Parts: sequence; structure tokens; C-alpha cells
Amino acid sequence: MLYKQDFYTWAYEQSNLLRQGKFNELDLPHLIEELEDLGNRHYDQLESRLTQLVAHLLKWQVQHWKRTNSWRATIRVQRTSIDKLLRRNPGLKSRLDEAMTETWSEARDLAIAETDLPDEQFPEKCPYTLEQIMNAEFWPEQY
Repeated sequence: MLYKQDFYTWAYEQSNLLRQGKFNELDLPHLIEELEDLGNRHYDQLESRLTQLVAHLLKWQVQHWKRTNSWRATIRVQRTSIDKLLRRNPGLKSRLDEAMTETWSEARDLAIAETDLPDEQFPEKCPYTLEQIMNAEFWPEQY
């Protein structure tokens, strides 16, 4: 089957069939799967960016003596990228709370690994609200 052997050609053929209105010739099961996957990729990108952002906010707060311009830049870039992603995909806004819940432990683990500080130095629950996380003026104070 072309879908498994040559995805590029399959996708190109499917788009041509759509343009030509030949809906009965479409590979609907795989087309549906790919559309769902495309949506999931945007959600995965949101989670990834939130993980990086929250991990750097934690590092900023917990390891304040090592604050760098690189950390500041990462925080700013991730906030901007998340804003852009949400503007381009407004449906993701309804999943922000879910994404925060799913990324918290990963963000915490990342901050722990990158700082080499004991786990106990990091809160068990996210200390920031979503509004704080996305606020360009928010910079956590040291613990």
C-alpha cells in the first residue's frame, strides 16, 4: 500500500484527489489518522514549550545565584512561541490546563536534572498560575 511505502507520494495524491473532488477515491482511514496526528503534533508542541518554560522558571527561582541571560532568553522565547502557537491554533487554549497538568512533573524533573540540586528543593506542585507563567513581567523570586 502506497501509504506505508511512500508517504510523500500518498499525501500528494490525497491532496490532488481532494482538489479534484474525487472524494470516493480518498484513503479515508489513513487520511483521518493523519489529520488527527497533525492536531496532536500541535498539542505536543504546546506541551514541549510549556515544559521548557516552567523548567526555566523553576531554575530561575531555585538557583537564583546562577541566573543567566540564556535562561532569560529561553523564558522569553518560550512565552512568545506559546503565544504564537495559541494565536495560530486557538482551539489549543481549551487544553492549556490539561497541558500544564501533564507537563508539570516533566518540567520539575528537567529543572532538577539541569541544576543538580536535591529533589526536595523543588515544590511538589506547580507554584505558578498559568497567568503568571505566560506573563512577560513575571519573574519568580528566590525561595
